[in-house]
Amino acid sequence: MAKYVYDFTEGNRNLKDLLGGKGANLAEMTNLGLPVPPGFTITTDACRHYLAAGVVPDGLDQEVAEHLDALEQQMGRRLGQADDPLLVSVRSGAKFSMPGMMETVLNIGLNDESVRGLAKQAGGNDRFAWDSYRRLIQMFGKTVLGIDGDLFEHALDALKGRRQDTDLDAGELQRLVETFKGIVHEQTGRDFPTDPREQMRLAVMAVFDSWNAPRAILYRRQERIPADLGTAVNIVAMVFGNVGNDSGTGVAFTRDPGTGRQGIYGDYLQNAQGEDVVAGIRNTIPLEELERIDKRSYDELLGIMETLENHYRDLCDIEFTIERGKLWMLQTRVGKRTAAAAFCIATQLVDQGLITLDEAVTRVTGDQLAQLMFPRFDGGAGKKKIAKGMNASPGAAVGKVVFSSARAVELSEQGEDVILVRRETNPDDLAGMIAAKGILTSRGGKTSHAAVVARGMGKTCVCGAEELEVSTREGRFTAPGGVVVSEGDVISIDGTSGEVYLGEVPVVDSAVVEYFEGAAPEDELVKAVDRIMSHADSVRRLGVRANADTPDDAARARRFGGQGIGLCRTEHMFLGERRQLVEDLVLAPTDEARQAALDALEPLQKADFTEIFRAMDGKPVTIRLIDPPLHEFLPDIVDLSVKVATDGATDKDRRLLAAVKRLHEQNPMLGLRGVRLGLVIPGLFAMQVRAIAQAAKEVPGARPEIMIPLVAAVQELESVREEAAKILAETGVEALIGTMIEVPRAALTAAQIAEAAEFFSFGTNDLTQMTWGFSRDDVESAFFSRYLDQGIFGVSPFETLDREGVGRLIRIAVEEGRSTRPDLHLGICGEHGGDPDSVHFCHDVGLDYVSCSPFRIPVARLEAGRAALTGSDSDTR
Repeated sequence: MAKYVYDFTEGNRNLKDLLGGKGANLAEMTNLGLPVPPGFTITTDACRHYLAAGVVPDGLDQEVAEHLDALEQQMGRRLGQADDPLLVSVRSGAKFSMPGMMETVLNIGLNDESVRGLAKQAGGNDRFAWDSYRRLIQMFGKTVLGIDGDLFEHALDALKGRRQDTDLDAGELQRLVETFKGIVHEQTGRDFPTDPREQMRLAVMAVFDSWNAPRAILYRRQERIPADLGTAVNIVAMVFGNVGNDSGTGVAFTRDPGTGRQGIYGDYLQNAQGEDVVAGIRNTIPLEELERIDKRSYDELLGIMETLENHYRDLCDIEFTIERGKLWMLQTRVGKRTAAAAFCIATQLVDQGLITLDEAVTRVTGDQLAQLMFPRFDGGAGKKKIAKGMNASPGAAVGKVVFSSARAVELSEQGEDVILVRRETNPDDLAGMIAAKGILTSRGGKTSHAAVVARGMGKTCVCGAEELEVSTREGRFTAPGGVVVSEGDVISIDGTSGEVYLGEVPVVDSAVVEYFEGAAPEDELVKAVDRIMSHADSVRRLGVRANADTPDDAARARRFGGQGIGLCRTEHMFLGERRQLVEDLVLAPTDEARQAALDALEPLQKADFTEIFRAMDGKPVTIRLIDPPLHEFLPDIVDLSVKVATDGATDKDRRLLAAVKRLHEQNPMLGLRGVRLGLVIPGLFAMQVRAIAQAAKEVPGARPEIMIPLVAAVQELESVREEAAKILAETGVEALIGTMIEVPRAALTAAQIAEAAEFFSFGTNDLTQMTWGFSRDDVESAFFSRYLDQGIFGVSPFETLDREGVGRLIRIAVEEGRSTRPDLHLGICGEHGGDPDSVHFCHDVGLDYVSCSPFRIPVARLEAGRAALTGSDSDTR
């Protein structure tokens, strides 16, 4: 019979798939002998069954009852016992951390009788007991019964006035409980459930259901977390941080999650439960102050933090509660960190002997490296600072102020950059946080919801800017000195310093970009990046080339570590002033006129290639012969028709219109382009090959590779190859001749095509379009957002390679191509070449190199190293 419930003593941290991250780590801490409240975990298997069938699996209720009985015996109290109650928390816990996205219910087991028993337990502390009871009704009402949480908040605010919640006395809290129970009855038509076991059962169902709550779905999509994992549910004996000032709750990091520096980092809140800290409803105090308040607990906590960091060999994020001077550990996990902290911590752990350089490379990602390449504020620019908060998540963000998640999404979809400003964020703000360039809150600390989620997403965030008076209702905030900032005004926030500026502050290149441009590594971060990149380069098998069409792009590619050019698009060389020459070529009425146009283009092409060969200094340069459809070089048929219809049209205009009409195509991307164009216009490809050969002769060490685009049949390639080989032989230049695999038929007939090709380069942009039947120019704005919302796509197939469809075609082409030509050189030159997950696929399938835009080269280098160390199953998130 399947086992659906595990006691904390039965699990360990390696069971995250089954017990979720929270449950697995609670079990691990229990095994380490740390002070963890006893409890048990309902597995993700049970959740998946419930979500699929709509009912819990057979045997689950019995298992839960047996484990609850054992917990009651261990604690010497029964759940909700009137005179001496055991209370439990019901908490979610997925395999991957999803902070605040799913549900938690605390203080399960309280009712009108047990609340008095709880007060007796606490030495007659009636205030504590009624505070815990109102928290239960508030959380249960919102989470389990689906009541609008604002109804409870408004009732609480009305009672508090300008006071803190800790200022409410027992009598006021008792009246608040009655008010909350009235809200429950009014909104649901039923009384608040007083049976402790019914409370627990309903809370478990609510946690299961929260896996598919809109904010959880949105977060999984943002973080690329699979939708079929489900969540575990942890049922834990309650310990109380809200008993009095000798109690409290906090969150600690074993290192600074913003910078990676070692030290004491975290937040503490006296007389509070854990939700108060992450919700940011009261401003916390720095963790260091706990030493003054409760030195014994503080010293014990530091020892546990050291134990956990050494055990997990990584930055740990810890939640704890102190109940009347007794320290309890409620959670630990490998902590979310900024990109800068990730690189610094990885190399620090190497220096401490906790991990190897190989492991350090796998601890960082290409996405994090890309974040470090974002611009930063210009230190020399004039800036008007209006406030300062906590530097919760670094970066430089500029945008228009908005005060609601919905408005952030609305303006972002209109192309506006926005800064989401809130008193504090909550999980319902996730869509706006994703849409915004940065997040600013007046409450909360480095462990608040805004800070944790922003760090995980790589968003700039400043939290706890207490000087700001934020009025979301009026759509404005007031800063010291009477500065009023209204919705739509522009501000700039610095997540590294915590400073907030009025207006737009100019940005400059990051120090990491300056390093890639050739500056010597100086600060700790850049030195860490240098060490990790150097090691990634030493272990990777995949080469990394650039998509570059100009000498400037080629030079930048070399500085960023490119090992050649994997795609030089010659059609970009025919734009601007040269477009007229292409028109002359296409419209040439005679062979002589066509040759004249080719003769005019050839020296221009030769000059282009000469400069690129020089910039690459002996590295290979793959040149794709002209590829796009003719309409990109000819006047727009509508504009030309209008012009011809006017009195000022010339004979040339009329001839041009006739030619454009003759060449007009309903679907140009599937028409006269690529190899077809080269075969239809005599001399076009020959001119390009001759220009390549002549340029190569002028540049010592030049290594040209000639790529024929859009080949679908080997006969097309053979025809062009024969002419190209003859020109190369005449000029005495050696060059590989290959093809771009971008048509599904080419992938399926790769064994034949390899007979005439010395290399393949997979053009995954077109291969994706043709495999899916999508027009990239149209579908992304037309329906991709709907597909993402509905879960049809986890990510756009133009962003990350579709392994099942497009990837299978690539695998077929690799295997069949190399069966014909074992030394066939293989690369990829679509935009996927710079996507982390796609780089891992390219390593796994056996390609020789990836090619991407120059600015993505460092990302591809790092991910190629990670792929070599972790294999194809690597988690690139």
